[in-house]
Amino acid sequence: MKSFLRLFLRSLAEGVLLLVLAGGASAFLTREVLAPGPLRASRTLVIPRHLGLAGIGELLAKAGVIRHPLAFDAAALLSGRRHTLKAGEYAFPAATSTLKAIEIIASGKVVEHALTIPDGLTSEQVVALVRAAPGLEGKLAKIPPEGALLPQTYFYTWGEGRGEVIARMRAAMARALSAAWAKRRPDLPLGSPQQLLILASLIEKEAKKTSEEPHIAAVFLNRLKLGMPLQSDPTVIYALSDDGRKKFDPPLTQADLAVQSPYNTYLAKGLPPGPIDNPAWSALVAAARPALSEDLYFVADGDGGHVFAKTLSAQDRNVRSYLRIEATLAALASLPKAAISPGPAARGRHRKTAGTARE
Repeated sequence: MKSFLRLFLRSLAEGVLLLVLAGGASAFLTREVLAPGPLRASRTLVIPRHLGLAGIGELLAKAGVIRHPLAFDAAALLSGRRHTLKAGEYAFPAATSTLKAIEIIASGKVVEHALTIPDGLTSEQVVALVRAAPGLEGKLAKIPPEGALLPQTYFYTWGEGRGEVIARMRAAMARALSAAWAKRRPDLPLGSPQQLLILASLIEKEAKKTSEEPHIAAVFLNRLKLGMPLQSDPTVIYALSDDGRKKFDPPLTQADLAVQSPYNTYLAKGLPPGPIDNPAWSALVAAARPALSEDLYFVADGDGGHVFAKTLSAQDRNVRSYLRIEATLAALASLPKAAISPGPAARGRHRKTAGTARE
């Protein structure tokens, strides 16, 4: 009974003290909470988990967002938002008031980061970008299968797991591949979504312009129907780079074209055993809905695109035209004549687009 009485009297005393102080402190607190803060330029700040009210106030004060952490604590208590403050990364505008800072943290509207995955990267290259992305946590145990990750921009928040982001990339590719396969033309010589993915990965590497992807797809599919080797340089480069794990700088040589690998589409007919990169949605669609064409060859046009041909003789003319263009450009750049000599190594520079001329 005595302990209860002491507790009651103590609480009553504290209440009276608060009432006495309230008159003098309320004006100061009101000014401090509502006045513009000291922050001169907008900035982001990470509020860690389990920091607590006092810890958040001190963090904001050290970061220059607010002046007095005690004013932050009092305002959070009086506004009833003490237990609504959420961990995360938040953006604070310049001159953010203490009350506005509380509202921002209580809102849970954390900063979103964008991670753009370029088209045509290998899975190892994609994983390197994910590992280097700021704010992500956790380790990635292994590299996902080639072609399993859809290139696009992904948004994430501070503290999200790297594995979670990779899982979203895999789910996005699975959806995209399923959608492309459902839209495929019925006469395609492709027996599964995986084969469509493999073809799309070749198209991704060969095409420099998205508008040409359906035409390039048609060339490869026509060759598949006729049992002709695809003769795609990127597949050979993939083999020489240890399935994309090492860097290989073209041009290809005649010796390179003789490499024994199922990815060498100069020697092995049909599609390679797996994708050589992670193709974009446009390449998947091109593989599923190729252009209506009987062309079997293509070569660079010297302007970032390609010219196509139905016959080998036409292709040879296009190759000679391209070599003339390249020689002219080399001369204008005052390159040594040896650099433009059409020997085996020099021809290899064009094989990415002219290689289909070889039978």
